Amino acid sequence: MRTVICSDRWNRVVGVAALVLGLVVAGCALPQRGAAVPRDDTSRAAVPGIPNARFSLGDGLTAMAEEAIAGIERERAAVARAGGDPDRLPPAHFLAVSGGGEDGAFGAGLLVGWTQTGTRPQFKLVTGVSTGALTAPFAFLGPEYDDRLRAVYTDITAADIFEERGFTAALFDDAMSDTSPLRHTVERYADAEMLRRIAEEYEKGRFLLIGTTDLDARRPVVWNIGAIAASGSPDALDLFHTILVASAAVPGAFPPVMIDVELDGQPYQEMHVDGGASAQVFVYPPSLDLSEARGRGNARDRVAYVIRNARLDPDWADTERRTLSIVGRAVSSLIQSQGIGDLYRIYLTTRRDGVAFNLAYIGPDFDVPLEEPFDPRYMRALFDYGYALGRNGYPWQHAPPGFHELTD
Repeated sequence: MRTVICSDRWNRVVGVAALVLGLVVAGCALPQRGAAVPRDDTSRAAVPGIPNARFSLGDGLTAMAEEAIAGIERERAAVARAGGDPDRLPPAHFLAVSGGGEDGAFGAGLLVGWTQTGTRPQFKLVTGVSTGALTAPFAFLGPEYDDRLRAVYTDITAADIFEERGFTAALFDDAMSDTSPLRHTVERYADAEMLRRIAEEYEKGRFLLIGTTDLDARRPVVWNIGAIAASGSPDALDLFHTILVASAAVPGAFPPVMIDVELDGQPYQEMHVDGGASAQVFVYPPSLDLSEARGRGNARDRVAYVIRNARLDPDWADTERRTLSIVGRAVSSLIQSQGIGDLYRIYLTTRRDGVAFNLAYIGPDFDVPLEEPFDPRYMRALFDYGYALGRNGYPWQHAPPGFHELTD
C-alpha cells in the first residue's frame, strides 16, 4: 500500500532538515582560494621568478616549439663537450607514462625489469601524468634510481597517500580525502639531490614534462620540470613537489592543488587537478610537427615508448544496481575509453612524424584482485608482473588495439 505523508508533517520534516543543514553549514569553514586568473588572460599568467616553467597547450605551443629547438642546441653543445660530432646526434628516445593510480606499479616494474636486459635507453624526453608523474622523474634519471622507484610502488600503502575525511566532505570540503600523506611521500623520495640531477640533464638538452589540468581554464598544462630545476629559484623544490601532487589530484577523491601565479604584477591562484582530466598519457602535442625538424638539419631516428598503466580489454564486472556503483562503473569506462583514444592520437601523430611507436599495457593474464585502494599485495604483484615482462624482453606493440600496424 502506498504511504502518503500529509503536507504539515512534510513541512515539519523539511524544516528540521533545513535547520540541521544550516547548523552544519554554520559550523563548517568552506575552503577558500585566491582570485582566479581572468578568462582572457589564462595563457599569460606565469609562475613568479621561474620563466619557462610551463606551457598551456594551445596558446603555449610557440613557446614549447622554441624550447624544443633550444634543447637541441643544448644537446649539440653537450655532445661537443663530450668529444662527439654535434652534427650527428644520437637517436632520440621518448617515454610517456600514463595515469592509473595503483596500476602505476606495472610501469615501475616494467622499467626496472627493462634495466636488467641492458637495453633500456636514456630517454631524450620523459612525460608523466598522475601516477605516471610520480614514475617519470625516476625513469628520467635512469637505472640508478630503480631502487627508489621500486620502493615507491612496493613499500607504500594507502596511509602514505591519503587520509579519509568524514561524509560531510562531499558537501563542505574540496575532496573526500586529504593528501597530506602523499605530499610527505613525494618530499621523501623527490629530494633536492633529485632536482639537482634533473637540472644537469636539462642542460644537456633532455626534457622532463609533467601534465596537470588547470580546472579554471579547463585546459591541460605541461610543466617543464628541467627548466624549473635549472632556474635557481629558492621555490623550485617546493613547486616540483606541488606539481607532482597536483598531477595525481583525482577530482573529488583528492583535493585540488592551488598554484600561485602572477599576471601584470598582480597575484592570482590557479586550481590544478589530475592531468588525466585532460589526457591519460601524452608524448608531445600533435600541433608540433617533428617532421618539420628533419628539414632543418635535425634528422635523427626517433622512438616513442608509451606505458599505459591499465588494462585495455573490456574488464567485465557484475555491476550493482546502486547509484554509486553505476556512476563509478561509468566513470571507469569513460577513463578507459579516453585512454585508448589518447593512444590513437599518439600513434597517428608519431606515424606522421616518422617516430617509431611502441606500447606496453597490463595484459588480461594479470588477475590479482584489488581489495582496496593502493592495496600493497596487489601493487607488489603487479610490480612483479611488470618486472618479469621487462626482464624477459617486453613484446612491445607497434599499434594500439583496434589498429592494424600501418606500413609505408
